[in-house]
Amino acid sequence: MILNKIRTVAIAACLSLSAIPSVAQDLLAKQAPIDKKMKAVDSVALSRLIQNEQLESPSADLYNEWDNRYAHKATALPDSFNINLRGFCMPTTNRVVTSNFGHRWGRQHKGIDVKVYIGDTIRAAFSGKVRIVRYEARGYGKYVVIRHYNGLETIYGHMSKHLVAENDEVKAGDPIGLGGNTGRSTGSHLHFETRLCGVALNPAIMFDFRNQDVVDDNYMFRRNTYEGESAIANRLRGVGGKSTGNSDKDNEDIELATAAPAASYATDVRFHKVRSGETLSSIARKRGTTVDALCKLNRIGKRIRLMPGQILKYN
Repeated sequence: MILNKIRTVAIAACLSLSAIPSVAQDLLAKQAPIDKKMKAVDSVALSRLIQNEQLESPSADLYNEWDNRYAHKATALPDSFNINLRGFCMPTTNRVVTSNFGHRWGRQHKGIDVKVYIGDTIRAAFSGKVRIVRYEARGYGKYVVIRHYNGLETIYGHMSKHLVAENDEVKAGDPIGLGGNTGRSTGSHLHFETRLCGVALNPAIMFDFRNQDVVDDNYMFRRNTYEGESAIANRLRGVGGKSTGNSDKDNEDIELATAAPAASYATDVRFHKVRSGETLSSIARKRGTTVDALCKLNRIGKRIRLMPGQILKYN
């Protein structure tokens, strides 16, 4: 009797063991489609994540490397690039610009100088990652370079103290240093640069220190209009930059800088914004030219109906 029970238990155990592989195979077979679906979901999620990161960080499309050796190294500059200026912080609360971007003392001044006092807090203009923290005795002094997610790199020079380290992640408004007078400097100030692909752009195009604000939510950089826009920005927001007392004229200058993106802003090219009631004849008289010349420059006929706000070349 006992022997029969032992045989029964043994046979049942053997049958159970022999059934395990088939059960396991069935489970694996059922699991396989789920795994494939999960892989597909993971791939879609990863793809969306990458797309979102690229949208949030267009700098990834502009820069091929992360290099802590050079403050700036010019690379291929796009013909146009939209720079998102939202989420900004003014690098200093001081409002006085002491030196413009452009030609100065026989050389190019690649940023703008803003009056600060030793010990004033200097802040990151946008969120990004600190690329360089260094001291340069004959140049920037103690300076910081930050690469931002919007594609810009900003440089903060002549500081008295660094408050960040290379490869730190920073948010807009985070303290990165203290105002100073280090390096090639004749008085305490902040030397502030904005660069795209290593090429210096005039900060006054984007930043209005007097009003402690950015000029717009976005700045569309275009290589063929940039120089004209930079000159206008210096006049409106640079050293001694004031409203001319004629707000219409100021607004017209800004509109001209952005309304003709295909035009070349060489020094011998001028534009006229058509006002209500103006004709080709009245514009020609006002600008010291002829109707024929206006038509030829703008590739229009003499009988064209002019619209208020229309932009015309006049020389």
